[in-house]
Amino acid sequence: MNDWKLLQKDPAEALARLHFFSVVKKHATGQIEARITVKEFATAKTSDMQFYASADVALNQKTLPFHPAGWGESLLIALAECLRNLRKFEYETLEQPSAPASSLPVD
Repeated sequence: MNDWKLLQKDPAEALARLHFFSVVKKHATGQIEARITVKEFATAKTSDMQFYASADVALNQKTLPFHPAGWGESLLIALAECLRNLRKFEYETLEQPSAPASSLPVD
């Protein structure tokens, strides 16, 4: 039984239980760890939006940064949609600008 859901007095409070997951994503220069948080809402606006999953990494950074996410009527569906989006886009490392050359004369 989900007794914790009974503690929400007003749906505007958006009380949610958090579930945490971790996954390793390989990319061209190595790998990164993505942490996925799934929120299980006490009351949802619609029955198919009770669970919301979001990853803590941005993908596709050079074009248009995208944070993978997913909605679902179950934890499994929301997590699966978030993972599908995580796999769809590449992790692109942003090059660090090189330090400007010193303007001091060399002896």
